[in-house]
Amino acid sequence: PSPQSNSSCKIMAMTTLLIHNAHTIATLNDAGDELSNASIYVRNNCIEAIGPAHALPSTADRVINAEHHVVIPGMVNTHHHMSQSLTRAIPGVQNAELFSWLRGLYPIWAGLQPDMIHASTQTAMAELLLSGCTTSSDHLYIYPNGVKLDDCIHAAREIGMRFVATRGSMSVGQSKGGLPPDRVVEQEDAILKDTQRLITQFHDASHGAMTQVAVAPCSPFSVSQDLMRLSAEMARHYGVRLHTHLAENDHDIAYSLEKFNRTPTQYAEDLGWLGDDVWHAHCVKLDDEGISLFAATRTGIAHCPCSNMRLASGIAPIRKMIEAGVPVGLGVDGSASNDAAHMLNEARQAMLLARLRKSLETPQVSSDGRTVYGCDTAPMEMTARDALRLATRGGAEVLGRKDIGQLSVGYCADMALFDLRSLSFAGGAVHDAIGSLMLCASAPASYTIVNGRVVVSEGQLATLDLGRVIERHNQFAKQLALGH
Repeated sequence: PSPQSNSSCKIMAMTTLLIHNAHTIATLNDAGDELSNASIYVRNNCIEAIGPAHALPSTADRVINAEHHVVIPGMVNTHHHMSQSLTRAIPGVQNAELFSWLRGLYPIWAGLQPDMIHASTQTAMAELLLSGCTTSSDHLYIYPNGVKLDDCIHAAREIGMRFVATRGSMSVGQSKGGLPPDRVVEQEDAILKDTQRLITQFHDASHGAMTQVAVAPCSPFSVSQDLMRLSAEMARHYGVRLHTHLAENDHDIAYSLEKFNRTPTQYAEDLGWLGDDVWHAHCVKLDDEGISLFAATRTGIAHCPCSNMRLASGIAPIRKMIEAGVPVGLGVDGSASNDAAHMLNEARQAMLLARLRKSLETPQVSSDGRTVYGCDTAPMEMTARDALRLATRGGAEVLGRKDIGQLSVGYCADMALFDLRSLSFAGGAVHDAIGSLMLCASAPASYTIVNGRVVVSEGQLATLDLGRVIERHNQFAKQLALGH
């Protein structure tokens, strides 16, 4: 194809970056173009040109030789609880389902301090960046001991990740029929006041924004209906997005039916929590009515396959959702319910789990009349390229971003490069460089570029001393556990 160029990128010419002669580029553009021996030219934070290497400039302020690399759009993580990286593999809840898992961890999280939030955010973001993820949301919903969402935002700015900070909250404790202990909930007027402060102080709605804020009461079992309703009104007044957990497992469904006499989708609809400015995490147990309503209103879903497996929540009907027209992205979820934040692996797990669901839930009748499961001639529930799309364009759509998620002229220069010479790709990349991202072992990124800035270079974090980040994080993890 001919190289594309864009005059709208003529912001002050300060720095240029050339991804030169890439083995393969998966653009994820509308046409699904996959380019060989191609280059990407970046000026400041914007993709200025993309096309055959011979047709683009051969020099820039920085040139990355991508001859042996596959290049993809930076992946987009739509759901996380970064502070939970402090309580990975914690004894006592390793085999628990959602509600008992939460009950075991709430008392530990009550000891969180501002420095712990800062350290855990950078640890989680480092892991994401090293896996090729360039944009992440975070759902911080517990604010003890002076903790503020500001702690996450400052950490993100230091490490260089594009960030959607969601102001979570819990206001209904055990004494009022909620799940969390009373000592970790907040007063609703204080929640709304702080949410307003964060939006006015930090939210950026412009093209290429590095920091955005969303409104995110935690869940139906930890906040009141009044807070849900008022939060939706505030979000729409300021033009920001809404986020919460919904229909995560059977206990979640039972709670909604018992407390509200409504399914989770009906509950969300009653309170103004459906719309193209809303995304819900999990939705494992979303019924057919819910899928139809989500599709009709363009309400998004953050699919978290690893966490859903870890907590035995079930297998979300992702293919059915996508075919119905529901926007779906991927989320690694909290590091204590996934114990990892490797975005490429999350996409691989989404693909594998969708295939497992098809095998388990699609009976076929053989020629001799026997019922069998699975069918060699049936199309796969999810292909490798489907999974990559969920991790990139799908996530961008769920977060309401029209400037990330694909490698096209005018889009932000967010991308990840993977070295096809590494062991992970041996015997796979020679057949299909893009497919091998999902079908072979999940590799680390060689380069991760956020907003035109190289934040991972030759497999190493370039913005912070990762050894120091990990050391500090581990000290806090021990302190938090011992303080419980």
